[in-house]
Amino acid sequence: MNPASFRIRPATLDDMPQMAEMWKAMHFPVETLSKRITEFQVAESSEGKVVGALALQMAEKQGRIHSEAFRDFSLAEHLRPMLWDRLHSVAVNHGLLRLWTQENAPFWNHCGLSKPDAETLMKLPAPWRQISGDWLTIKLKDDVDALISADKEFAAFMATEKEKTQRAFKQAKVLKVLATLIALVVLFLVVVAGFYILKRNPRFYGR
Repeated sequence: MNPASFRIRPATLDDMPQMAEMWKAMHFPVETLSKRITEFQVAESSEGKVVGALALQMAEKQGRIHSEAFRDFSLAEHLRPMLWDRLHSVAVNHGLLRLWTQENAPFWNHCGLSKPDAETLMKLPAPWRQISGDWLTIKLKDDVDALISADKEFAAFMATEKEKTQRAFKQAKVLKVLATLIALVVLFLVVVAGFYILKRNPRFYGR
């Protein structure tokens, strides 16, 4: 089958009747998905017929690929790569950090999505944590904002520590000066006391 026979484009309200047919065949919640039509990319045949669809929901700088549907699943092998390429481009253009899906076709593993470990699973956006099932995920890029924030926090920490160190040095310097003054005062008192003792006891001079 020639992939050039199909066109991938964003879904529109005009696609609703055809989309509803596919969703019903897939036992998807038609009413719920119809309210989120803008999340979908569709595969359109050269005759203008919608033969496949796939959605990308965005939350917290991450994306959830969901509700894969085909009019004829014999087309899935040809249409999945095209739909994936489009969704991946949309995700990158929106600056998404990570993609998630519960689609279980082997194709998604071949695209680089894999089962997350416990640490990665903690990054799943809150709106999707109530969705039961196993997840696959792929990292698209680092969270630059988080890195910048971490750098700023580290810089602030270092500035605070530097200020504390400088303050400690100043305090130490003051204490050193104070200790020197006390030592001089003590020495002065010792000298005065010695002089006083010698003055009161002239016999020490004769020895």
